Amino acid sequence: SVVSTQSSGSSGINAEYGGAGLAMATMDIIQLHGGAPANFLDVGGKVQEAQVEKAFNILTQDPAVKAIFVNIFGGIVDCKVIASGIISACQKTALELPLVVRLKGSNMDAARDLLASSGLKIQAIDQLNEAAEAAVKCVM
Repeated sequence: SVVSTQSSGSSGINAEYGGAGLAMATMDIIQLHGGAPANFLDVGGKVQEAQVEKAFNILTQDPAVKAIFVNIFGGIVDCKVIASGIISACQKTALELPLVVRLKGSNMDAARDLLASSGLKIQAIDQLNEAAEAAVKCVM
């Protein structure tokens, strides 16, 4: 399932994540760097490529959104599936928003290779702190 929650944030950063604990950490670190999440979206543990595309469709329909930050820890989730979904969603939506992606866990190396070879403007960053900082810089 894909769950989206509006936040009172004003910086226009949408955060896509996997799991409530990671959501809270992601929101906290965005705020630590001076940003404020516009909303957050949980793609769920058994996410497939089509759900990632649906998530991007939800995120890109909000005109207040200025950047998208994907933060996934793939214990259950296959990072390669997430990366494939991101690439497909970017192509189908003709995404023009800045996109920062942090994928850790299952198949993360293959996922990073997919993102790097996609030809899309995706900032793939391994460390959470650096990724959050990059997302905030996109809107400041």
